[in-house]
Amino acid sequence: MEALRVGGLTPMTTIDFPGKLAAVVFCQGCPWRCGYCHNPHLLEAGAPVAHDWSAILALLQRRRGLLDAVVFSGGEPTLQSALPEAMTQVRDLGFELGLHTAGMYPQRLKEVLAIADWVGFDVKAPWDRYDTLTGVPGSGERAKASLGQLLDSGVAFECRTTWHAGLYSQERLLAMGAALAAQGVRRWTVQGCRLPAQLMRNGAPVDQSFPTDRLKALRGLRVGLRELGAQAA
Repeated sequence: MEALRVGGLTPMTTIDFPGKLAAVVFCQGCPWRCGYCHNPHLLEAGAPVAHDWSAILALLQRRRGLLDAVVFSGGEPTLQSALPEAMTQVRDLGFELGLHTAGMYPQRLKEVLAIADWVGFDVKAPWDRYDTLTGVPGSGERAKASLGQLLDSGVAFECRTTWHAGLYSQERLLAMGAALAAQGVRRWTVQGCRLPAQLMRNGAPVDQSFPTDRLKALRGLRVGLRELGAQAA
């Protein structure tokens, strides 16, 4: 079976799996082309890998008892057919399993939800804005279907949205949060995106300040706020 293609590794982190000391495995490849992508070097699925999967497993073997969990991030982990086997191998070492995904492959997500302990689910925009943002037709419907599977699975999860005013308005952000709450989402983190100059509206800075009080007032949601420096893809 083909080994997982790994584009990067964080040996230890306290912020990528809530309440757990974890390592993060960054999977190579993503079919979407979001202009604010934070990891553009991971987009090309065929790029040379940074780490051999067997070496990752050997490292994790040595870290048993030191780490609680391993998070599979990207890129997009569910792009790779090797993901379920890789996650199972890590589970067999005694680690809990986290997954960061944008939900672009609903059926593949369903398969790994059976072994995941926690998911960070990327909600990029209102569903009708996805195709423009990702550059891929039908991406919103795929993400929506994946969120439905996640809600039905019983797996612990958090939704997170990277937002700036050049993508869509504060009002649409607030409406999206209300819609997520109505679907049953209870944890939502909004990340303010600091963009390079070429992505600013008309070359000028965009007012992208959080509507902080209004976000925190959304009923049914525990809203987290943070800032994220992003790169152009």
